[in-house]
Amino acid sequence: MADYHFVYKDVEGASTQWDDIQRKLGNLPPKPAPFKPPAFTPADDPDLQPKSKSWIDDRTADELEDLEDDPDLDDDRFLEEYRKKRLAEMREAARVARFGSVVPISGSDFVREVSQASGDVWVVVLLYKDGIPECELLLQCLEELAKKYPATKFVKIISTDCIPNYPDHNLPTILVYNNSAVKATYVGLRHFGSRKCTPEAVALALCGSDPVLNDGRSGDSSKDDVIEGVRKRFIEKFVTQHEDREDEYSSD
Repeated sequence: MADYHFVYKDVEGASTQWDDIQRKLGNLPPKPAPFKPPAFTPADDPDLQPKSKSWIDDRTADELEDLEDDPDLDDDRFLEEYRKKRLAEMREAARVARFGSVVPISGSDFVREVSQASGDVWVVVLLYKDGIPECELLLQCLEELAKKYPATKFVKIISTDCIPNYPDHNLPTILVYNNSAVKATYVGLRHFGSRKCTPEAVALALCGSDPVLNDGRSGDSSKDDVIEGVRKRFIEKFVTQHEDREDEYSSD
């Protein structure tokens, strides 16, 4: 059956001569402007944007890898070299970011997380038990060091999960591993100043003979680096305490 309700529509924006006359007389509203899409520019398409250092800086690691076969970069050796440098920096940052905290592990994790750790990574293992004040004190120091030296791996494990029947009077105990071997053992707090244990004292002991602590930015750290850091922090604390005392006197 034919549809007699169909209404014919002219091209959008078209009008009759009669409509034009009526608009001039003010009997019809002005004719709306025809739709005109915005002009296309390369900026609308990220694949067509001009390549530059700032454009490369905004790419993710996966996107930088995808650019390896980009013909535009092949034509610009500087940008290709910059892409490779930027990708290497991002990979190194991702490697360092693996650590940065004291991670709890179980007995079944020990071989994978400690003994089989990469040969270029130093691992600091804390043997502890909850409820022992000395363990809590040393753990606080290690947590601070883990943030400062994120390229060094810090883990903690319940002592008897690591070594069956390990005596509580030996806690806390630190084991230092590198390249699948134990490099140092510290039993108790006496190595770190006993109850006056501080992160700086722990850092000095750990780096006594080997570059255990590594911040991931300047290569292997050394005892001299740690001592310099301790000296700076001591001066900062002294200045802060001196300023606090002056503020107290001035308020009195």
